[in-house]
Amino acid sequence: MQYKKKPFFRIVRDNRVLLLMLLPAIAFTLLFSYVPMGGIVLAFKNYRYADGMWGSPWIGLTNFKFLFLSGKLWPITRNTLLYNAVFIVTGMVFQIGFAIILSEVSGRFFKKFAQSAMFLPHFISWVVVAAIAYNVLNYEKGVINNLITSLGGDPVNVYNNPGLWPYILVFLKTWKGVGYGSVVYLAAITGMDQEMFEAAEIDGANVWQKIFRIILPLLVPTIVIMLLLSLGQIFRGDFGLFYQLVGNNQKLLPSTDIIDTFVFRALMSSSDIGMASASGLYQSVVCFVTIVLCNLLVKKIEPDYALY
Repeated sequence: MQYKKKPFFRIVRDNRVLLLMLLPAIAFTLLFSYVPMGGIVLAFKNYRYADGMWGSPWIGLTNFKFLFLSGKLWPITRNTLLYNAVFIVTGMVFQIGFAIILSEVSGRFFKKFAQSAMFLPHFISWVVVAAIAYNVLNYEKGVINNLITSLGGDPVNVYNNPGLWPYILVFLKTWKGVGYGSVVYLAAITGMDQEMFEAAEIDGANVWQKIFRIILPLLVPTIVIMLLLSLGQIFRGDFGLFYQLVGNNQKLLPSTDIIDTFVFRALMSSSDIGMASASGLYQSVVCFVTIVLCNLLVKKIEPDYALY
């Protein structure tokens, strides 16, 4: 018996309630993700306030010369890529680890308290985090240097030592995002079939065996999806993190400067909106290429785990 496909409008009518519930999300995406794409034309124009976006003259790829001729395109792209790669790896490891730990905690009160404590850093602004970090790392009156000098050691000038900042930035990024990021994995673990865990306990499996034989294999689809979504933003840095903690400290820029902060400083000094648009388009293109290639790779290995 051949299956007869329903007409499109019949499908829409049958699912009208679900489609209406989806309408706000569609409107939000169109308004804030697709409509602003019209601004891409600024990357190819010499923007003048008097002429507006469409009246400004076309200048081709001139705005892109700023990035390619500055000599800093490769260093800032490398920094952005490497920092985000480390952020993704460390973030996922700690998020999965904390989600597993919370799922194994039996005390209901302690579990709620731990979740709230882990969530708190996510709601703290990077401005506040930068102020806390300054009071801890300050050369003259910082908490760490006061402790070192009280023990007879020499203080460390952290803000003049570029080699320390990759570790500091990774630590702060992980600390701030681990609570929020672990929610997805905790939800995935909570939704697993509890009969498997009961059967494993009957067979004499310990905690580590349940983690490595049941939880982690079942988390693989969630991990792959979250990884692909993260890779889509791998060339976009966390501007608040880098700018608030590092600012315009020239001694730290070689090891901490990323595309976003470099473009911001250039925009503040030249007010060239076309150049900033060209930089944003460059980031978008490389992010798009990255996620498409990674998704194709995942699709070849395990099609069920791909985004599309």
